[in-house]
Amino acid sequence: MKGTVRKQNGSWYCIYRVEGRQVWKKGGSTKKEAECMLAEIMHDLNNGTYKKIEEIGFRDFAKLWVETYAKTKCKPSTLRSYEDIIKVHLELFFANTALTGITPAKVQQYVSSKLNEKILNKDNMLVPRLSPKSINNHIVPLKEMLKHAVRWGYLKENPAEHVEKPRVEHKEMDFLSPEEIRLFLQHVRPEYYAFFLMAVLTGLRRGELLGLTWGDIEFATNTIHVRRALYKDQFITPKSKNSKRKVIMTPLLASILKEHKLKSIPNEMDLIFTKCNGKPLDPDKFVRTEFLPALRRAGLRRVRFHDLRHTFATLLISQGENVKFIQSQLGHASIQTTLDRYGHLLPEIHNEAGSKLDKVVGINRQQDTMHNEIRSIEAVKLSAQH
Repeated sequence: MKGTVRKQNGSWYCIYRVEGRQVWKKGGSTKKEAECMLAEIMHDLNNGTYKKIEEIGFRDFAKLWVETYAKTKCKPSTLRSYEDIIKVHLELFFANTALTGITPAKVQQYVSSKLNEKILNKDNMLVPRLSPKSINNHIVPLKEMLKHAVRWGYLKENPAEHVEKPRVEHKEMDFLSPEEIRLFLQHVRPEYYAFFLMAVLTGLRRGELLGLTWGDIEFATNTIHVRRALYKDQFITPKSKNSKRKVIMTPLLASILKEHKLKSIPNEMDLIFTKCNGKPLDPDKFVRTEFLPALRRAGLRRVRFHDLRHTFATLLISQGENVKFIQSQLGHASIQTTLDRYGHLLPEIHNEAGSKLDKVVGINRQQDTMHNEIRSIEAVKLSAQH
């Protein structure tokens, strides 16, 4: 059995017969892509392994995937991110493409187009619209979507499986020194002092802080139970199973929280940190109206709110805490994550390890040198006698 490829209306098609019926299947934008697809089809037809793939457009499949998979499996924050990526970026690029027309080359072309996409900044200069990290975030739902297309019989293989992602430049994390912490806290508004103090002294993520209720606080043991996070006025499960954890509460933080509780207005959700009317805080607005202005008033550089989490980690490291303990407090999925992010901040610990090894082995260089000299003298005397 043979087939052929033909160009029509700017696209290349694979033409072959199945059960006596001629089939035209879009094979890509180049002749080579169409010939490769036809070769696979002919191989399956001749070996009796051909399976008819149901044709569906990218936009229709994206909608199907979101409705039947993403909405039932993804957290609300993840779902919203995926929907934005699909609507704003993926659909515009793949809108007129059949799912079977998406090839590895097409996916790589998408990555390249996003890297080269420019916009005018406030200084009227052309700058990249998206960072490599943002583009890599687009690949995540695209890969997942096409993986399900294979499972559901719409594709034979995932064309995004081996896409080459843009290289992300490593950015050094930032954190506040103890002096900067004190200066920052002196310039936050009094009603939010407890919130920022807890952020620095616990390393909780922003959503975890906003999701804390008074029932999560154990003043008897100075312990905070992290059980949920707040997203869009709704409680959601934490980032990972390790994110559900117990975090230590310093005596100072416990004292400040008790004062904060006496001044707080009771609210329906029993939240610790709210607006003055008892409603949940808007995380993005809160950063713009409270966190960044406090940094400016303190005369400090602009850091991210997430850098308060890094600040907490560096405080634990500086006082010599065990890395496993630091992992448990931060709620990292594995100790490797903790080491990858903060291992470079442990040079003093590494240096101490070398000294400890010498002590364990019990080697004294001065004593060994003296013993060697004595043995050499004795050897010379023995040689002279013979």
